[in-house]
Amino acid sequence: MRQAPREAGLDVVTALARLRIIREYESVVEGVGLYPGVVLSASLASISLLEDGKPTLLARVSGSSLTTAIVRGGVLCGYRCTELPAQGANLTPQMLLEEVFPVAAYYQDTWQEAIQSVRVAGFGARLAEFVQALEDEFHCEVRSLVHAAVSDGRIKDDARPLADRELEGLIGWALQRG
Repeated sequence: MRQAPREAGLDVVTALARLRIIREYESVVEGVGLYPGVVLSASLASISLLEDGKPTLLARVSGSSLTTAIVRGGVLCGYRCTELPAQGANLTPQMLLEEVFPVAAYYQDTWQEAIQSVRVAGFGARLAEFVQALEDEFHCEVRSLVHAAVSDGRIKDDARPLADRELEGLIGWALQRG
């Protein structure tokens, strides 16, 4: 994925994944008669749902994985994917903060500015439990990624069924395709 550089030149974001995992995704698509040209992670696709105006942290949970990304002015400034110490009902706000902290600290040290917005995805009915902890830590607005994108008008009506199902990766992919 090509992006604007922090300074002069060109920045390229490259993601690596195990071949067996990529083949799992490709085989699902091939099973219905299609042939994938690019396999893009749902978290990287979701980044296009973030607003560009201020440094925004995305915390996206999927199963036992947490992806933390920071985007500023359309530039991916930090990215980390980790396994959570717990999942589902056993995940606590403190556990989440401990996993998000390294990327946030890196960003704040490198870019010399604070995170100004936090968007979350994958928390389902437990969203409210995590919002307060994130607001206390970052001293900024914390909202659902999909709900924020809908209310800000970044998700068109034809993608609303995907938004209603919280399928931010597919929505982001569709936005990137134009």
